[in-house]
Amino acid sequence: MKLRIGVLFGGASVEHEISILSAMQAMDHLDPLRYEVLPIYVAKDHRIYQDALLSEMKSYKDLEGLTARLTPVTLYARGGRTVIRSISKLLCKEREVDLIFPIMHGTYGEDGTVQGYLRMLGIPFVGSNMIGALIGQDKAIMKQLLQFNGLPIIDWFAIHRGDTMEDISTKCETLGYPLIIKPANLGSSVGIQLVKQSEDLQEALQEAFLYDEHLVVERCITHLKEYNCAVLGDEYHVQVSCVEEVLKADAILSYHDKYEGNGKSKGMVSANRIIPAPCTQARQAEMEALAQKSFKALRGSGVARIDFMVDEDSDQIYVNEINTIPGSLSFYLFVPKGISFTQLLDELINMAIERQRRQSQMIYSYSSNVLSSFSNGMKIAK
Repeated sequence: MKLRIGVLFGGASVEHEISILSAMQAMDHLDPLRYEVLPIYVAKDHRIYQDALLSEMKSYKDLEGLTARLTPVTLYARGGRTVIRSISKLLCKEREVDLIFPIMHGTYGEDGTVQGYLRMLGIPFVGSNMIGALIGQDKAIMKQLLQFNGLPIIDWFAIHRGDTMEDISTKCETLGYPLIIKPANLGSSVGIQLVKQSEDLQEALQEAFLYDEHLVVERCITHLKEYNCAVLGDEYHVQVSCVEEVLKADAILSYHDKYEGNGKSKGMVSANRIIPAPCTQARQAEMEALAQKSFKALRGSGVARIDFMVDEDSDQIYVNEINTIPGSLSFYLFVPKGISFTQLLDELINMAIERQRRQSQMIYSYSSNVLSSFSNGMKIAK
């Protein structure tokens, strides 16, 4: 009997279109002999849709026209099953799924929001849990945990919109220009600013604050190489991918570099990269070890990509960040290790099922009702 897999994608995020690309890739590689796949699309206005049309890439050329043709649905749990139901009173159709596979990048999808919602409803899902997703999305919290666990990270500090310009300027001068300013809770290089001198600081802050109230400021590495390594696993077992070197056209690896570099986007596969990376075996082993340690320190689960920076002047390696739902699910990094995209998806689904089995054996509530002893008008002491 086939498992019904609901692939959840889209969302109110700057990475909306990239989520669609990643989801299309995954749905194309889910084994049709093992799974029945139901596409579940979250529009930019937060409404949810489920329809066979959502499996076709051509449907997304006109997003407004697409959603106008469909009826919104809702998800809920009933008797241990996950139900997708139309909210129309005229068309009360229902579909059941066994597992939700979130492939939503960025805000509302990769930040613990969806994971917490599914967890609350008791719906099993693939990938990081709520805490791991939240940590992976917030760069300030992420860096604090990496530091606490002794992992090498670049000199940095966090700021908030409410901080004074004088305080921010002082910290920037202490860290030293040039600097990189990043929104703390975005991905795909959106909103990132390179500040070469103090005169450019205020304008850069204004731009970055358009995307987030919390920012991360880092010392900029002048002669930089960037590498990625993916990790597949959970708290019990992990395996690493090969290491890639990512090439960029500008000082910052931009959205264009990542997704539009060859003029025809195929998700992260479009980025200019060298696989495997042209580095020594010792350096590769170092990055693999750091990737595993970072994955565990940041409560990773499922598949995640760990991004590294290497200062060519000092040859120092730094952990940059974790991506808990990486573009294209980083499948291309596992292929050289003999793991196909289909096998990667199978493993992710198997881990989700096993996690659900473990969680079903844990105690989360007691079969008692303390309210039964209270009468009307009685005050409750805290």
